[in-house]
Amino acid sequence: MEVMLDLEILKSESYNFKIPLFLKNLSINKGKLIVFSAPSGSGKTTLVHYLLNERTDLAFSISATSRKPRENEIDGKDYFFLSKEDFINKIDNGEFLEYEEVYDGTFYGTLIDEVERNSENGVNVIFDIDVIGGINIKELFPERTLAIFVQPPSIEALEERLKKRGDNSPEEIDKRVEKAIKEIEYSSAFDEIILNANLEESKKIASKYVDKFLNQ
Repeated sequence: MEVMLDLEILKSESYNFKIPLFLKNLSINKGKLIVFSAPSGSGKTTLVHYLLNERTDLAFSISATSRKPRENEIDGKDYFFLSKEDFINKIDNGEFLEYEEVYDGTFYGTLIDEVERNSENGVNVIFDIDVIGGINIKELFPERTLAIFVQPPSIEALEERLKKRGDNSPEEIDKRVEKAIKEIEYSSAFDEIILNANLEESKKIASKYVDKFLNQ
């Protein structure tokens, strides 16, 4: 099956990413796909975990990454942690639905097998992925995907959240903030935007969007 994508929206010198134009034996044909994307620190992971705890009709798509685990992260639950070499081998073997080199030498992506496994069980799959990855999945499955962009109330608020995490150096925070400014420009490519200024309100909005989509 050859999948042709409109790449115009993805053209930017600020990103190093690729899109699989040929996905062999793809069998993602059951259930709906719900994508949450956002700049780092915007709160998308918190919203995804909230929905997973509140609903029984969603399955989490575990992303793969070439970065090292953070404290309390578990391989196979939070991410599939791969070496850079293993990640690149899987790219070469066509094993990713989407992937991106988010930072120099640090890859994130969605394994086809992971989505197929959930889809074959007939459940709706929810994704917590980067902005370009979210756009890619929406492009691949436009009718079956709800793509939600989680936007921070301001760049200043985002920077403060990243500082409070305590797991990034000042240089890394600067890179994430710079990347966030560019990522926000892509928000119009998503079906819905949640301005995450108040977490409890954002949870209600996220639930409303997901309810509406799954009941269509």
